[in-house]
Amino acid sequence: MAKLNVNPTRMELRRLKNRLKTAVRGHKLLKDKSDEMVRRFMLYIRENKRLREEVEGELQTSLSSFMLARAASSDAVIEEAVAMPATSVKLSVSSKNIMSVDVPVFDIVEGEVSELYPYSFAGVTSELDSSIASLSKLMPKLLKLAEVEKTCNMLADEIEKNRRRVNALEYVMIPQLEETIKYITMKLDENERGATTRLMKVKSMLEERKDGGDK
Repeated sequence: MAKLNVNPTRMELRRLKNRLKTAVRGHKLLKDKSDEMVRRFMLYIRENKRLREEVEGELQTSLSSFMLARAASSDAVIEEAVAMPATSVKLSVSSKNIMSVDVPVFDIVEGEVSELYPYSFAGVTSELDSSIASLSKLMPKLLKLAEVEKTCNMLADEIEKNRRRVNALEYVMIPQLEETIKYITMKLDENERGATTRLMKVKSMLEERKDGGDK
C-alpha cells in the first residue's frame, strides 16, 4: 500500500494518528449502520414479496371477472357502465426517515362515495360487480406495494453507497495512514539514532582533545 506524501515530522505523526483514530471510529460506525440497513432492507423485501403475491393474486381474480363480464356484455355496455366513477380519490405523499434515507409514504384521501356501482344492474352481469368491488379494495394495497418497492430501491442504493465508503476506509485510507505512520516512526527513530551517534562521536572527540591537552 502506497504511503501518503507527507513530511516525516512529529507534528505530522501526531496529526496522522488523530486521522487514523477518526477513520477507525468512522469505519465502525458506517459498518454498524450498514448492518442495520441490511437488516431493515430484508424486512422490507419480505414485506414486498408478501404484498406482491397478494396484489397479483387479487388482480388476476379481478381481471378474470372483468373478462367474463366483457364476454357476456358488449364493449359499449361495459364502457358506459364504467365511464362515470363513483368516487374521487386523492393521493397524499409524505416521507419518513429510515437510517438517514427519506423514503416516501403514500396515503389515500378518499372523496365522498355516492355508490360503489354507478350503473344499472340490469345491463351488466354480476362478474362486473365482483371485478369493480375487488379493484376498489385493491387500490390501498397497490399504493402500499409501490411505497414498499420504492423504499427497497432507495435502501439498496444507500447500502451500496455505504458499502463503498466502508471499503474505501477499510482497504485504502486506513492502510495508507498506518503505512505512513509506520514510515514516519521509522524515519524519526532513524534520525534519533543518527543524532545520538553524532553526539557520541562529538563527545568522544572532545574527550580525546581534552586528554591530548592534559598531556
